[in-house]
Amino acid sequence: MKKHFPITLLLLCALSACSSSDEELRDMNDPEISSEGITAMPIDCQVYERGGVIPFNYVFNDNLELGSYNIEIHNNFNHHTHSTTSVDCEQDEKKAEVNPWVFDQDFTIPSGLRSFTARHDISIPANVDTGDYHFMIRLLDKTGRMKIHSVAIKIK
Repeated sequence: MKKHFPITLLLLCALSACSSSDEELRDMNDPEISSEGITAMPIDCQVYERGGVIPFNYVFNDNLELGSYNIEIHNNFNHHTHSTTSVDCEQDEKKAEVNPWVFDQDFTIPSGLRSFTARHDISIPANVDTGDYHFMIRLLDKTGRMKIHSVAIKIK
């Protein structure tokens, strides 16, 4: 029995190491950004006022565990695209930036969750350029897989 003890101990250590880390390595599913069961906001083509608020409401899901998310808002005065939806919103004429709004904030999701409803009220500065903007959501699961959702909005 004493001869086999180091081998048995080694096998037990190897088996105990094959837990969630192996599962995480095999995670082939991106997290999901969903509007299921809620009124998602913002959605494409919505118009917001300077000095007002953009209510943010989306559901995040993952097969194993959620990690974090980022919300970024930037101008689309040059009509570039991120191509995450097929909706075409009416755009203003192309224009140069004077005082464009840039919002970029990271948020953590409590550990252990596979589903999370994210809600925020994002204040729009009163002095920013009006026009076309992109509202981008980047969702990461615990293993680092990412889902991006981009929404075209307008600031008046």
